[in-house]
Amino acid sequence: METRLINIGFGNIVAANRIIAIVSPDSAPIRRIIQEARERGTLIDATYGRRTRAVVITDSGHVILSAVQPETVAHRFAAKEPVEEPEE
Repeated sequence: METRLINIGFGNIVAANRIIAIVSPDSAPIRRIIQEARERGTLIDATYGRRTRAVVITDSGHVILSAVQPETVAHRFAAKEPVEEPEE
């Protein structure tokens, strides 16, 4: 099985098969998840100092902050890999 990689902004990549959820950081429960991950040492900040717009939650318990919109990350996640045509 080949691992697909998803760009979450600024050249940062996440393995697609490890993603559980891609959510907006606006609600109180998500902010609590972010704070708990920070305290556990499992928070990865990939925003490069910009505003957090998407929170990616992985199956390993890591929480990744991204500066791109959740919809953008979801579209990249759902996009099919381009299929290469066989050479004749």
